[in-house]
Amino acid sequence: MLTIGAFAKASRLSPKALRLYDELDLLRPARVDPDTGYRYYAAGQLERARLVAWLRRLGMPLARIRHVCALDGPAAAREIRAYWARVEAETAARRDLAAFLVDHLSETSEEDTAMLELRYASLSDTGLVRPANQDTAYAGTRVLAVADGFGATGAPASTAAVEALKVLDRETLPAGSVLNLLEDAVQGATRAVRDVAGTEEEGTTLTAMLWTGSQLALVHIGDSRAYVLRDGALFQITHDHTLVQSMIDEGRLTPEEAAAHPQRALLLKGLYGGDAVPAPDLRLQDARPGDRYLLCSDGLSAVVPTEEIRAVLASVPAPDTAVQALVNRANEAGGPDNVSCVVADVVEVGQAGQN
Repeated sequence: MLTIGAFAKASRLSPKALRLYDELDLLRPARVDPDTGYRYYAAGQLERARLVAWLRRLGMPLARIRHVCALDGPAAAREIRAYWARVEAETAARRDLAAFLVDHLSETSEEDTAMLELRYASLSDTGLVRPANQDTAYAGTRVLAVADGFGATGAPASTAAVEALKVLDRETLPAGSVLNLLEDAVQGATRAVRDVAGTEEEGTTLTAMLWTGSQLALVHIGDSRAYVLRDGALFQITHDHTLVQSMIDEGRLTPEEAAAHPQRALLLKGLYGGDAVPAPDLRLQDARPGDRYLLCSDGLSAVVPTEEIRAVLASVPAPDTAVQALVNRANEAGGPDNVSCVVADVVEVGQAGQN
């Protein structure tokens, strides 16, 4: 038997990592001293430990490593090959995102002085399964918003949150930080939700953007999403505030496992009826002519594959027909949830046409 220190040295895994892998049932010690709790490992476990170490060096999530370690040699090899093909695809996507960010942060003075405006449309649909629609979608001159209510008062909660932001559509934006202005509006939305939501188990998500003429200020809380289609590539610009997303971030779940997880809809953040006021995500997004933005509830993003969403956004020219096409795709896939979409195109003044 090897002590945990000797086994760590031989396997090139730290004692801390070995304790974590024990908790995750990935690499159990051969024996645990009943009095001291000290872990001992058999020499025959070194091969598995080294495999775990190598797979971690590849960046493989722990959940997937556990799956690979349960396979025989040829099956494990196929799984690693499939994983690496996916890594290469994701690396290519990150390369595209890096190029997008370089363009995003390196706007030329000519682009900065271009007069821009939005062409927009919104649509919300009950879907084919739910008895009522708890979503709210809105698109206006300055404000774009999607809210997905939950609980018995979900419908009035989502409506209240969006109504609190719509005031920004009717007033001249004051000088100063647009993010501060948006944050104040979200505090108003929080109070509005609290007035209509009965308990801490009821409330709404909120994903909204405020147009300044050259930038979009984004506020996000929950699992509704915002995307930008730029130069034919689709980028998600929000991060889901869900249990399964946190487990993906920690390497405890793969995206495939998350999609089938029984708690995949469990939110870590939202606008609730209780006293807690979780902080939303706030950021500024520079706009470019030709950008197309999508805000949607999870009735679209959890049902229609991302590539299919991208294809619709890239091929359907008008925002009103684009939102209808996206809702249709969700319903064609079974329509298990309410589905709401906002599509907004950034165009040069004079080219926007009629909203």
